[in-house]
Order: sequence, then structure tokens, then C-alpha cells
Amino acid sequence: MALTLLICVIITALVFEYINGFHDSANVVATVVSTKVLTARTAVIYAGVLNAVGAFMGTHVASTIGTGIIDAEGVTQGLILCALLSAIIWNLITWYYGIPSSSSHALIGGLMGAAISKAGHQVVHFDGVAKKVLLPMISSPVLGFGVGLTFMIVILWLCSRSHPNTVNNRFRRLQLVSSGIIAISHGSNDAQKTMGIITMALVSYHTLPTFEVPYWVILGCALTMGLGTMAGGWRIIRTMGSKMIKLKPVHGFTAEMSSASIILTASHFGIPVSTTHIIATSIMGVGTTRGANALKLGIIGNIVLAWVLTIPVCMVIAAVLYRILPV
Repeated sequence: MALTLLICVIITALVFEYINGFHDSANVVATVVSTKVLTARTAVIYAGVLNAVGAFMGTHVASTIGTGIIDAEGVTQGLILCALLSAIIWNLITWYYGIPSSSSHALIGGLMGAAISKAGHQVVHFDGVAKKVLLPMISSPVLGFGVGLTFMIVILWLCSRSHPNTVNNRFRRLQLVSSGIIAISHGSNDAQKTMGIITMALVSYHTLPTFEVPYWVILGCALTMGLGTMAGGWRIIRTMGSKMIKLKPVHGFTAEMSSASIILTASHFGIPVSTTHIIATSIMGVGTTRGANALKLGIIGNIVLAWVLTIPVCMVIAAVLYRILPV
């Protein structure tokens, strides 16, 4: 029975990784598709391959997810399964309505909710959650907006003497590079979260003596994330790429490079950030240089509401699942 449950957890984790890939593919390809630098199909294939590459860039984020959110002593296969199911449910709901939300925060909320339902709030590492989840949840969107805005102002100043068509032609080529970098950065952070979950399950089953991500887990998560990204979450891609603001290549390049710099830094320090929050606010920051009217505030309001609700809603879903499922 225990082995069967472990296998179910691993399969569910890979399903979550796949859904994470197509749910978050908008983070990677929305700007390059919106600016018509690449076709949608080419963009998701390009992003999928580089997402997989990014997954091999380290395991610091996996360690944070696997050891920094809840007490390892209280982890069971059933708890992990309920956390994954809650994140999957939330991702599918937000995908259906085309709302960019955080797969990372959905998973973290699920872990916290299931753990509290099982053993009470004392099993949650609230200090770690505050430092590596809640603080980045607030600061990373602010950074995304600020870096995007600043970078865009600098580029506009540098290109002030150039004809707009010349500028966009130059950045059309540069965006091929920036879209690849954002894809790698996305894989470096998001793919690791599922690595952390699967390794947590293996430690709980006593397959591993200590928390160390096996190579086959890295490979499996990398390939699954890449395939999910290639599937493309078209509803969210439309929201990120055109409903928020109309983008040109120079804006796409700026938003991508701003986001990638923040995400890669977070991955290096083992911080599980929301790539969705960062790329969306970078787009907003870049967009403000075109005037406040360029931003569609109604769409942005819905996105922000989803950000606020993700962790508490997933906590509730996971807690309810833990109570009703025979795990």
C-alpha cells in the first residue's frame, strides 16, 4: 500500500509539472508571440527545449520546497498527494479563465494546508515561509515593475535619436535571445519545485537517507516541464501577451530581460518565486512608459486578485482533501 501511494505521488507530481508547464508557458512565450517575432507554435517548442535546459541549473529551490516549508518529520505520502491535487485544481481553474496565477504559490499553499490539517500549525516553518515565500511574493512583483520600467527608460533614452522602425527591427532580433533566456530562467526555478516534492516523498518513504535530489528526478521533471510548455496554455498567453498591453519588440525584449535577471538571481539563492508575478509586473512596468492608458486595469485587477487568493485557497482545498480522502 505504501509503495502504491508513493508511485501515485510521483505520477501526480509529474502531472502537476506538466500542467505547470502549459499553465506557465505564457510567462515564457507571451511577449515573443505578441510582438510577432516568433509564431506561437515555434515559440512554445523553443521555450519547451530551453525550459528543460534550465531545470539542470541547480537544486537550491528544490531544497527550499522540500525542507523549508513544513517539518520533514510530519510529512506523509498522503499529505504530499493532497498538496499536489490542490495545486492542480487551482491551476486548472485559473487556466480555464485565462488568469495568470502562481503555480509555485499554489503548491506551497497546498503543502501548508495539508500539513496543518494533519498535525496543526506547529509543523509549518513560518519563519522560512515568511522569508522565502511571503517576502519575495511582495518584493518580486515590485522589482519586476521597477526593473522593467527603469530598463525601458534607459533603452528609450539610448535609442532616442533612432527611427522607431529601426529600433523595433533591431530588437526583433534581440528578442530571440531574450525569449530564450527567460525560458531558461523559468526552468531554473519552476521545474525545481516538483523536484523538491518528489524528493520529499522519497525521503518520507525512506528510499533516500537525506534530502538530495536524484538525477532521474531532475531529468524527469525537466522533460515533463518542457513537454508541458510545448503544449501551450493559449488562454493565458492571450491575457499576458495582448490583453494587458499591446507590445512591440523593444517592449518584449525589455520585459523578458528584466524578468530573467530577477528569476535567475532568485534561483541562485534558492528562493521559489512566482515567474508569473515577475513577468506580468515587468510587462506592466514597461507598459507605463507608453502612458497609463496603455495598461488595461480591469484585466490587471483580476490578475492581482488571483495572486492574493492563490495561497489561502490552495490551503483550504488541500486541508479539505486531506480530511475526505482515505490517505
